[in-house]
Amino acid sequence: MVLRIAYFGLPLAAVLLARDGHALCSAVISPGKPAGTRRLERAGVPVIAAESFYAAREAELLARLERDRPDLLVSWFWTRRLSSTWLALPRRGALGVHPSLLPRHRGPDPYFWAIDSGDSETGVSVHLLEPEYDTGAVLDVERIPVGERTSWQLARALDRPSLRALRRVVSAYASGEPPPPVPQDETRATRAPQPTGALLRVQWEWPTERVLRRIRALSPVPGLALELFGARFFVTRARPADAFTPALVPGEVELRPDALVARTGDGALVVERATLDDDSETPTELTGSELAARFAELCP
Repeated sequence: MVLRIAYFGLPLAAVLLARDGHALCSAVISPGKPAGTRRLERAGVPVIAAESFYAAREAELLARLERDRPDLLVSWFWTRRLSSTWLALPRRGALGVHPSLLPRHRGPDPYFWAIDSGDSETGVSVHLLEPEYDTGAVLDVERIPVGERTSWQLARALDRPSLRALRRVVSAYASGEPPPPVPQDETRATRAPQPTGALLRVQWEWPTERVLRRIRALSPVPGLALELFGARFFVTRARPADAFTPALVPGEVELRPDALVARTGDGALVVERATLDDDSETPTELTGSELAARFAELCP
């Protein structure tokens, strides 16, 4: 069976679903004309850029979908809320993919929270779409270890599993045997908002492993904000220090000829990479030794 799909999100999943033989009634594409948009246009898929998805255009698309009645509405990295009106249109439901093991880490930044919470594994969840974000019953999951990845690396590592799981579920719908929906356990639900305030900092009394986890969770953007000798910089990579001056207290920094060492609650860490906050459009990226040399010039 060929499914007729109304699509919302980044083009790559739409391209793959079309390659699997499904018919895309329309594709509302995330902002910025991302890679794959032209391939959809060349394939004859009606493409609507998110930038032009204003009220009149939205009403036009809504009327078209009410007329066409697609089998499925599919979302992949679409960040706007879809109302119950949209979700009720497709004959066989609406589904999307969230980059966490729902109900854990519902929200816009599950990568930060998976790393910062110390999760040993994370994954992707294909789920039914509901008017409330990330609450629908789960149809399929794939799991991967978190390891020592940064947020960016974790996001990239989840791309392929999310596409694979999405295509598998859509194919199951096409075969007439969709996966049984498993309701989420609300007692296990956690939130994953964008980090702000204290979540952008560390407590230096924390163990080294905890501080490094926060740095990975904030990397590469924005990184962990620090200030030294009046200059502000953002640590994006660090490692445990092999040796440090025991007299230092947590939060104090030791400036070596080739490294910057910061004391933690149970040891110390060495800054391996950072960006300077110099108000330029392209922040200056420095290795740990370059950063140490820069601060050696400022050292009173």
